[in-house]
Amino acid sequence: MEGLHTALSLLTGSAILLFEYTGVGVIIATGIMGIMRCLRRDPATRLQLAKGMALGLEFKLGSEILRTVIVREFREIWLVGAIILLRASLTLLIHWEIKNEERTAETTSPE
Repeated sequence: MEGLHTALSLLTGSAILLFEYTGVGVIIATGIMGIMRCLRRDPATRLQLAKGMALGLEFKLGSEILRTVIVREFREIWLVGAIILLRASLTLLIHWEIKNEERTAETTSPE
């Protein structure tokens, strides 16, 4: 039984790191592309930045959800829960911003 617990902890820890690094990588890449789009005065810059940040945050949210599997103390559950709540709130806010930007783009685009 101890071997299974060790294997689960190792697998979960590796997946958490993978999701964390992927989320950070997506956010960094989106930021760099956003700078380039901004310099070119692309009108879709804000929308693309918001979509990239939302994707990166969702990877990071996935890592926090996985982190609940290896939590051992009740105090850690509160901390992980607070982080999940914060990241979920940010994701919802960004998705709201994306919808508004898409609506604005639809109404201002020449037809």
